[in-house]
Amino acid sequence: MAADNGSYDASAITVLEGLEPVRLRPGMYIGSTGPTGLHHLITEVVDNAVDEAMAGYCTRIDVDILPDGGCRVADDGRGIPVDPHPSSPDKSAAEVVLTTLHAGGKFGGAGYKVSGGLHGVGVSVVNALSTRLLLEIDRNGNHYELEFKNGGEPQGKLKITGNAPRGRTGTTVSFWPDPSIFEETDFRAQTVLERLQVMAFLNRALEIRFSDRRPEREQSTTFKYNGGIVDYVKHLNAAKESLFRKVASFEQSEEDMEVEIALQWNTGFYESIHSFANGISTTEGGMHEEGFKKSLTNVMNRYARTRNLLKEKEDNLLGEDIREGLTCIVSVRLKEPQFEGQTKAKLGNVPMRSLVERTTNEKLAEWLEENPREANQVVQKATVAARARIAARQARDLTRRKSGLDGAGLPGKLVDCSSRDPRESELFIVEGNSAGGSAKDARDPRRQAILPIRGKILNVERARIDKMLKNAEIQALIAAVGAGLAEDFDITKIRYHKIILLADADVDGSHIRTLLLTFFFRQMKPLVEGGFVYVAQPPLYSTLVGREKVYLKDDAAKEAFLAAHPDHKHDFQRLKGLGEMDFDELRETTIDPTKRSLLQISVEQAALADEVCSVLMGEDVELRRQFIQSNAKDVRFLDV
Repeated sequence: MAADNGSYDASAITVLEGLEPVRLRPGMYIGSTGPTGLHHLITEVVDNAVDEAMAGYCTRIDVDILPDGGCRVADDGRGIPVDPHPSSPDKSAAEVVLTTLHAGGKFGGAGYKVSGGLHGVGVSVVNALSTRLLLEIDRNGNHYELEFKNGGEPQGKLKITGNAPRGRTGTTVSFWPDPSIFEETDFRAQTVLERLQVMAFLNRALEIRFSDRRPEREQSTTFKYNGGIVDYVKHLNAAKESLFRKVASFEQSEEDMEVEIALQWNTGFYESIHSFANGISTTEGGMHEEGFKKSLTNVMNRYARTRNLLKEKEDNLLGEDIREGLTCIVSVRLKEPQFEGQTKAKLGNVPMRSLVERTTNEKLAEWLEENPREANQVVQKATVAARARIAARQARDLTRRKSGLDGAGLPGKLVDCSSRDPRESELFIVEGNSAGGSAKDARDPRRQAILPIRGKILNVERARIDKMLKNAEIQALIAAVGAGLAEDFDITKIRYHKIILLADADVDGSHIRTLLLTFFFRQMKPLVEGGFVYVAQPPLYSTLVGREKVYLKDDAAKEAFLAAHPDHKHDFQRLKGLGEMDFDELRETTIDPTKRSLLQISVEQAALADEVCSVLMGEDVELRRQFIQSNAKDVRFLDV
């Protein structure tokens, strides 16, 4: 958006209501008080800085995790207004912004044309959930400061503490999350970096610098992408084999809306369309994504017909055929986005659909005409995908017919539970027959079902759906879950509300978990998004205290145990295999809902999950090695 140098002063700040409810119900404002909510605090402050960049005033954002665990976000934008606010003449506009929920420059229309930081909360919520927050503003040649403590109480008034350095303007917010609100207040650098990188991709040429200044964790990274979302597509396809080197990209703007699209096909079998509205990830799509998909299908079919690549008697290619192996970013900006649902996961503005449709119709058609070689490759790939789709439908029909003849249509090796209420039923997918036998004896037969899996299932990252459906283990999985597959998957038909992966705590067990998670993410995505997939966490160690056996989940639990029992003399026993436990040990440690520890799998950032699946399960060995090395420090335990 072009910079609008209109007045941005105290009158541009609109007040809607007070701060008190935030500390009472933090989950309503930041989603949770766990790690997700904690990191959301940084997102809120960064989003305000990004809004300044989108308005054309900010070129650099610095995000520092401070040595004492706080966080500082600095931008070189205009600085929050410092003059008295019209509704409260005794308070500066900056104080109002920090102490009033729903106060900001994004409501009346004077401060910003578009904004992403407005999540219905803003920086005031960060203040409410911090033990201390320091606001620094460089504006009018002055350096202003105001400190808040105990969840947002101002310590005096905004005051000038000196000159702004070398004519600088901008806002700096330093905050320390409240440990009485959050389950933990330890920021994870990788989580912060992932979010910052996305923001840098979506805002072409914006420089975002990150530093972790905590002792023994020091690191710094700078993100700046002059190619913007073109670079994002290249990044997402780096772990895949591109169909061709070129990235198609186009943009258009009219009135208070603009759209940017970048796309490139790879030789894989999955579509990866990631859409954003004002920098917010719209994981459930919406009008912008709908417009793009509809137009893409029309443009490709029209091209294939005019070039005689599709014969007169042949059916049109379906959207899913054309989108096989497509990586695409659709990023839109608009003045008043309407998001459906509390999580802002779906964009509802109808005019945006027609803008994206018109843009794609016109600009993609031009790109295809200018790049006939690449266009032909896409049509050829889509034609092969259409044949595979027909073969997959036949294989699926065969699978359905077979299961229909078997009575209930459930796999023979499934040991089902007696309850027919999915809300209380659990399915354990267990590696190996011996562990399957122990799990069968350890379960609660009323609520817990067991499905043993032999060896490693097919790597679905490298197989089309027709090949997948011929795999016996995958057939058993589909039948046991009972809700279909891929685009036919119906979340309302799942037979269990907890699907728990139970594998050994060794390298093979990790590989099996990864194969299964890849399968669920690629073929039953709503199952993962709905929070129905879990990983069981069998203990890594056991030891004796007197005559009683004590189980310890991991190395951290072992260290804590030793600290509490400094005179403990037994060498700890390392539990490598589920098969080594008898059924009562397995029940006690891993299966009994009152004693076990489960890890719920979630997909917060679909683009990131897509990238990780491609790196871990794809063909590029070097990328996989780099990924494992850089993430090794975050692994809970590793069998060597």
